[in-house]
Amino acid sequence: MTYIRPSRRLRRALPAIVLLIPAAGALAACDSAAAPPATSPASTAPTAGSGMQTIDNGGHRLAFYVTPGAAPAIVLDSGGGEDHTEWKDIVAKLHAATGSEIITYDRAGMGASDEVPGPWKVEDAVSDLTAGLTRLGVTGNVVLVSHSQAGEIATYFVRQNPRLVTGAVLVDANLPQFFTDDEIARLVAATKPQVDAAKAGPSTKESRQLIATAESFVATQHAYHHVAWPDAVPAVVMVSEKTPFDGSPEDVRRWHDAAKAFAAAGTGRTLVNADGSSHEVPADRPDLVLAEVEKMAAAGR
Repeated sequence: MTYIRPSRRLRRALPAIVLLIPAAGALAACDSAAAPPATSPASTAPTAGSGMQTIDNGGHRLAFYVTPGAAPAIVLDSGGGEDHTEWKDIVAKLHAATGSEIITYDRAGMGASDEVPGPWKVEDAVSDLTAGLTRLGVTGNVVLVSHSQAGEIATYFVRQNPRLVTGAVLVDANLPQFFTDDEIARLVAATKPQVDAAKAGPSTKESRQLIATAESFVATQHAYHHVAWPDAVPAVVMVSEKTPFDGSPEDVRRWHDAAKAFAAAGTGRTLVNADGSSHEVPADRPDLVLAEVEKMAAAGR
């Protein structure tokens, strides 16, 4: 089955799903068997200058893409519904500017990685990233760059591996402060029509991803709200101007307030505003992403 990336028009039409998924995907199945890995050249072609390595974790295969270089290793983790090609305009420039090893990957169900049945679990995503870096021989001095839903993965990953990560750049990322009980309820209500339609319609990769994430969303986000980022790991908190909720002033305010609260909650945190950007900061403001990652990498040397 070929994965077709959702159009920007679809993403704008479903702003709350940007948080559920966030840009339209997590993974899993509403049918009895997982679909085979995607084979579309558009979604599986390695980023220029990188080589794909297939890594097994718990019986499913994950595609990692490595551009060799020096320490610190820079790991780029895509937003929900995105594969490694989200960073295609950044990898070569980042490597040229830093000389660092650059690692991107396709999370389970994305790109060339296997689809895994069942509700989306952040613990599984953390396990996949940990397994990949371990098998690639990355044992320390990592700069983690995480967009959107990957912010949740980053938070749990850093808590489990505080000595592995020397710094993080959180790019308009899901942050614990945002997911209050009230906000979770708002998101569930806003996305219910799309989730119901996915359940009633044909089983596609996108619909399975939406259903899987929706099934675990309340419990996952409730738990995430109570998780703290370790003070020992510096973090740049980059927040977009328009946020995932352009057109919903109340949710825009809450998103910005969460970023401010996160930045103020610990030492070594810097708030950076991505002026003029939508939630798709890597595409809208690659210059800003590059600048902040370069600074974090220089501090990690």
